[in-house]
Amino acid sequence: MLSVNEGAMAVIEEMLDYTEELKVKAHELSNGGLVIDCGVEVEGSYAAGLMFSDACMGGLATTSLRTGEIAGVPLQFIDVVCDHPAIACLGAQKAGWQISVGDYFAMGSGPARALALKPKKTYERIEYEDDSDGAVIALESRKLPDEKVIEYIAESCDVDPSGVVALVAPTASIVGSVQVSARVVETAVFKLNELGYDTRKIAVGAGCAPIAPVVKNDMMAMGATNDSVIYYGAVQLSVSEFDEELFKKVPSETSRDYGKPFYQTFEDAGHDFYKIDPYIFAPASITVNELSTGKTYQMGRLNAEVILESYGIQRL
Repeated sequence: MLSVNEGAMAVIEEMLDYTEELKVKAHELSNGGLVIDCGVEVEGSYAAGLMFSDACMGGLATTSLRTGEIAGVPLQFIDVVCDHPAIACLGAQKAGWQISVGDYFAMGSGPARALALKPKKTYERIEYEDDSDGAVIALESRKLPDEKVIEYIAESCDVDPSGVVALVAPTASIVGSVQVSARVVETAVFKLNELGYDTRKIAVGAGCAPIAPVVKNDMMAMGATNDSVIYYGAVQLSVSEFDEELFKKVPSETSRDYGKPFYQTFEDAGHDFYKIDPYIFAPASITVNELSTGKTYQMGRLNAEVILESYGIQRL
């Protein structure tokens, strides 16, 4: 049985060997829990963002950086390749756990969810449950968790607090930008799951997305990082079964909220996520190779105009 938490721990061990190079800082708490600051009180780095993303997917994906262009503007892109998409994306990477302890709140993602079964229906659908003495959670927050937060996570995962590792980065940070763009494949897998497709039929998931420039405001950064995927994320899937009508619904352009930077959509919704069409959280383009027939289909399109508006790039 593949263990996403054990896979993530292997990534963590490497991070701890290179904290100075990665511009991250590890804090051991009094209860033995380990917090790795990737952008709260430190600068972080692109390399740390890759390792943060790798850990988030339980070590079941490969991520890399490259420089690309959007309408002549050079930008960093992330490439993601995953041979176990259902487990890596839904079973680990998905941000499916709201961590709320006292006045601390963070959106939790990563392998620890597979131990806590957050949410349980996801794991029932993909028929996966992890078994590990260690739990790795990724927290999108501007505040580092304390012992009480680690104890809550440990209890939920049925592990000792000393077995918990928390990776932390705010949205408006280098690592925050990288790890959101690294969710490009996840958004396609997640949307297919929501549409009723059995994601275990996805043999391989690969994708790329630009990495949003850092905006020193978490709300604006939330918009720009999401737009990286919504307007310029491209995904390629190899599947055992293709359903044309279902897959045509995957690209973000099928959402009623498509067409403007996400931050504007969020403002128009009165900062209420429940008023936003959830189908907007999807890649811009998807290419599907049906392994049983050898046929390949492409849906959606990249949108340079909106992505550059979202990033606020000024041509001088």
